Amino acid sequence: MRFRHRAAAGFATLLLPLAGLVGLASPAHAAGSATATYAKSQDWGSGFEGRWTVKNTGTSGISSWTVEWDFPSGTSVTSAWDADVTHSGNHWTAKNKSYNGTLAPGASVSFGFNGSGSGSPSGCTLNGASCDGGPSVPGDNPPSAPGTPTASSVTDTSVKLSWSAAGDDKGVKNYDVLRDGAKVATVTATSYTDTGLTAGTDYSYTVQARDTADQTGSPSGAVKVHTTGGGSTDPGDGGNTGDRIKLGYFTEWGTYDRNYNVKNIVTSGSAAKITHINYAFGNVTGGKCAIGDSYADYDKAFTADQSVSGVADNWDQPLRGNFNQLRQLKAKYPNIKVLWSFGGWTWSGGFGEAAKNPAAFADSCYNLVEDPRWADVFDGIDIDWEYPNACGLSCDSSGAAAYKNLMQALRAKFGSKNLVTAATTADGTNGGKIDAADYAGAAQYVDWYNVMTYDFFGAFDADGPTAPHSPLTSYSGIPQQGFTTADAIAKFKSKGVPANKLLIGIGFYGRGWTGVTQDAPGGSATGPAPGKYEAGIEDYKVLKTSCPATGTVAGTAYAHCGTQWWSYDTPATIGTKMSWAKGQSLKGAFFWDFSGDTTNGELVSAIDGGLK
Repeated sequence: MRFRHRAAAGFATLLLPLAGLVGLASPAHAAGSATATYAKSQDWGSGFEGRWTVKNTGTSGISSWTVEWDFPSGTSVTSAWDADVTHSGNHWTAKNKSYNGTLAPGASVSFGFNGSGSGSPSGCTLNGASCDGGPSVPGDNPPSAPGTPTASSVTDTSVKLSWSAAGDDKGVKNYDVLRDGAKVATVTATSYTDTGLTAGTDYSYTVQARDTADQTGSPSGAVKVHTTGGGSTDPGDGGNTGDRIKLGYFTEWGTYDRNYNVKNIVTSGSAAKITHINYAFGNVTGGKCAIGDSYADYDKAFTADQSVSGVADNWDQPLRGNFNQLRQLKAKYPNIKVLWSFGGWTWSGGFGEAAKNPAAFADSCYNLVEDPRWADVFDGIDIDWEYPNACGLSCDSSGAAAYKNLMQALRAKFGSKNLVTAATTADGTNGGKIDAADYAGAAQYVDWYNVMTYDFFGAFDADGPTAPHSPLTSYSGIPQQGFTTADAIAKFKSKGVPANKLLIGIGFYGRGWTGVTQDAPGGSATGPAPGKYEAGIEDYKVLKTSCPATGTVAGTAYAHCGTQWWSYDTPATIGTKMSWAKGQSLKGAFFWDFSGDTTNGELVSAIDGGLK
């Protein structure tokens, strides 16, 4: 995510969420009627962003809170928001602001800070008691994850679920049963029969345990259930028959050092297997949409051998560059729709200003996309805001409603005949980036969301643990629960975003570490593995031969060669993910980006074949 959006760099990946950068969330120690948990939400090497979340787990209100912790020598807070943070030596104290001290039962509040150093907090107390809800420090550990449920007695309207018990140092009190990410029941037994379902429909179930202190443990793995009965329709288009979306990102800077041109989409065979292209990126500055790279966009002259048409550009023709090449591509493949994508990691800082006047922003975008010089090239607009009301390269505080307001203005301006889409975070954690903005409210105005289900883990955590950067599901030892494709999709569904407005994301690259001795995931490392354009990142077309896959975990391949450890998707794992996406009734899939594929487009072929 982070690296994909450096438009001037030779490589960039369309992320996640900031999900790719969110560090390991570690439970802190906690208070008997409240808990405080810590997560490192960003790490840029010379510093980091941390976040504390205080939750009232009791039955009566809390009028104020104070979180205290210790940092090792060399680690400190440099700035903070939503709390007054002070320190004495290495001991740090955060007190609530006047507006966020009161917490009703079940309510939570977060505050954040920027820090320097590499240490983690220890010795946490909340209002003088243990931060993990236990009676004393280090307190009471949360329950383990229950076993993945098994489904039986499936009918048109019901299913019986059974699972193996979770463990806890002080005893399990009950279990929450979640359907598509939303809680449907709390039971004391290790089984439950869910009723009132719809015939011929896909559901996904997980279970999580609660202990006697009412702490919730990690969720189980997910089981997919398809109820009997119902009609036979293609789920990729909201129950209507028709092709699913198969979308690829084309980067404007790919025509430089990468030497990947629009023509390569044709020669690889990919043009015949896709439905849409997102052209990345346009800039967002001064509250308006703006050109990203004028030379690459509409000025560069392509030679005959570089051109889709086989004809060289002239010095005086009205339109050259990638835009003209996309025009030639659409002439050959009229079914392909092209959207202009704005923002990305580097340029998302401009969306905060845009959100102050959504109508003016929408006007500027429409006027640029529909410029008479290239209006026929584009079929709509894609918004890649990383991240609304949350932090990416910079932090946004425009509020949860700003995203919906922006999308509403864009739809009003672009109308029903143009596409309006958006790339979104895949942070499926509780209180994470999906929770930060009104994605459900905005969904009515967009054609679909590109959920960036990759870059969950990588060598931005230089010492590991090694982990697949695009896990489909959770697995034993995953560094952070909630950082999976299944969790992200379940979270969006639970908020009311329709399945037929969600696309699963695939990265055409790997993330890797060096200094690794362990074959299986979870090993330690000494830093990022070398990459041609950026350390810790390499194209699939390189990795498939330089470091072939040696195993699979959570639906993603990994490879251990020498001291390097990489994770990436292969045609086989893409096939698995496409099958999963169809089972979830998703609208289709997208990928970042064309240039990481082989010259014969084998990853695009896997997406195309898997969605048929």
